[in-house]
Amino acid sequence: MEQGQLDSLRNALEEERRSVDRQLAEHGSPADSETVEVDVDEGFADSAHATAERSQTLALVDQLHGHRREIDAALARMDDGVYGKCEKCGQDIPFERLEARPTATLCVSCKQAGAA
Repeated sequence: MEQGQLDSLRNALEEERRSVDRQLAEHGSPADSETVEVDVDEGFADSAHATAERSQTLALVDQLHGHRREIDAALARMDDGVYGKCEKCGQDIPFERLEARPTATLCVSCKQAGAA
């Protein structure tokens, strides 16, 4: 992979991490912590609705933390010089796949084989 391509992917990952961090902060969960502060209106008439809303927020926050871990892992692979190599077969992951999914750890063939 060319250095310009790698730089482009790094910039995309760093921007995505900033976006995830903003979303986590909006939902009361700092990026460096797995804790969540979800405010629920205690006077809310329908406690089942409030519970469902809290569950949705917690699921979203969990998903965001997972995505942030994927981003951090991809950036660490870049730093280690192993970014863009399939973790299963060791072949290069095509730039087009990484451009579409910069956190990818598997080439398309290995990903499809694992899904079958």
